Amino acid sequence: MAKKFYVTTPIYYVNDKPHIGHAYTTIAADVLARYHRLAGEEVFFLTGTDEHGAKVAESAEAANKTPQEFCDENSAKFQMLWDRLDISNDAFIRTTSSYHQQGVAAFLNRLKEAGAIYEGEYQGLYCTGCENFITEKELVDGKCPNHDKAPQVIKEKNYFFKLKDYLPKVKELLDSGELKILPTSRHQEVLGLLRQGLDDFSISRQSVKWGIGLPFDNRQVTYVWVEALQNYITALGYGQIDEKFAKFWPADIHLMAKDIIKFHAIFWPAMLLAAGLEVPKVIFAHGFFTVDGQKMSKSLGNVIDPDALIDELGAEAVRYLLLSQFPFGADGDVKASNFVIQYNSDLANGVGNLVSRVLAMADKFLAGKTPDQDKEFADEMAGIWRQYREAMAAFQIDKAVEVIKKWQIFCDGYIERHKPWALAQTNNNQLAKVIYNLLEALRHLALMLYPIMPITADKILISLGQTDWQASSLPDLSRWGGLKAGTKVVKGEALFPRLEK
Repeated sequence: MAKKFYVTTPIYYVNDKPHIGHAYTTIAADVLARYHRLAGEEVFFLTGTDEHGAKVAESAEAANKTPQEFCDENSAKFQMLWDRLDISNDAFIRTTSSYHQQGVAAFLNRLKEAGAIYEGEYQGLYCTGCENFITEKELVDGKCPNHDKAPQVIKEKNYFFKLKDYLPKVKELLDSGELKILPTSRHQEVLGLLRQGLDDFSISRQSVKWGIGLPFDNRQVTYVWVEALQNYITALGYGQIDEKFAKFWPADIHLMAKDIIKFHAIFWPAMLLAAGLEVPKVIFAHGFFTVDGQKMSKSLGNVIDPDALIDELGAEAVRYLLLSQFPFGADGDVKASNFVIQYNSDLANGVGNLVSRVLAMADKFLAGKTPDQDKEFADEMAGIWRQYREAMAAFQIDKAVEVIKKWQIFCDGYIERHKPWALAQTNNNQLAKVIYNLLEALRHLALMLYPIMPITADKILISLGQTDWQASSLPDLSRWGGLKAGTKVVKGEALFPRLEK
């Protein structure tokens, strides 16, 4: 039975169109999903949109639409962008879907039956932009630091989750490593939150109308954050058909940006424990990024539109460029002004040029036929694969990119050392060995590229006569010697034409 891998992105608010931060998280999740499929595992990759709450209702009203019309329109924008970026999600959940609402009702009923919910009165500061109650110490000059707006004072009767009852067990799971928070700095941040002390939290809102009604009190709707977290189990059929849930839960990795770490690393595990369910294995919260050294801002005009970027550079290049900017997980700077320079150096002059040179030499010197196998690179290739697997296992996607670049540079150096064009005049046997090693090296390069640039990888492998390569899994594909003698190779069009800008 194949090993399973369940990866999720957060579900994205539909109150605005998708931006480059959404794309960054989703591409990263796609890379992990594709890598684990390539490794022969059974993968479930979930993304989607978060469509309830006061903020969405307000945005819909401002657009002169009903909340559902507004959600339908903006959710479609995310789905169209993911299609353009070749995102291979297995499901796209919308929190307005009936199956999600049924699953939420089942989960909340389970919490109520477990005695984890009670009714009480709450007064607090509520930021509509965050869809979250915040404390006075979090305010900056009396305003929410994220939205630069004073929160509302809200007093209402709600239902509460007994968070404090479950915090010791959450801490125990964190200390044992059964629940991993990555990178390590985020783990320390979560421990800091636990040391500060956290109160029970409201799971419902009395004044909000756009949401999922509580199954045990239809006068209240489920607090948007509480029902949003449940998408990770409702997408698997929780509360209805449990076949997918039994196969894929718990999640192997919840991937997100660091601003929602508290909800995922503390509130969500606590609710799962109360419901008698397993907690996720890994919660990975990556950092924020600036653009050319400045915070993204509409007023500065540096908000990157992913669709415009795809129009300029192509989806494959966008995937590569976003993931190769800085260590995955850390805060960093996206050097958008250098995208064209990096495209030309890494892709046009790097991968693209290497593939074109090798295929052209095979065509010119050996009539496009793969020569007999040579094993000169076998040891180097095994070492490269070891580094690549370790990077992917640690979710260090930027390091996997570095491994690919290292291999491409090694191959370029091999060409310069052996000069196949000179060997064609003096030593046909040595020429055949060199060309075999380069063709087989391209096959391995393409396999490593596949999770990051799937269309590019497929083009390279088809050029090498590997039309059925996806029928095999990585343990077999990554062995040296996969190209068989006599296989026809074909030089195609340039993978990455140079850009002038």
